Amino acid sequence: MKTIYDIQQFLKQFGTIIYVGDRMGDLQLMEAELKDLYQAQIIEPKEYQSALLILRHEIQVLKEKK
Repeated sequence: MKTIYDIQQFLKQFGTIIYVGDRMGDLQLMEAELKDLYQAQIIEPKEYQSALLILRHEIQVLKEKK
């Protein structure tokens, strides 16, 4: 995974589509969903870490813009 779009497509494989119209809200919900999948041992640690890194970077970029 390299982009937020990749994460969205990854989550779609598990029946999860996240869109609330607020970019920050979307990112936070994606992070929570990934955490749930990881804790349920549905996704691999490497997938979780990769996606989390991308999400947290994007969240930081949005915070810096404000």
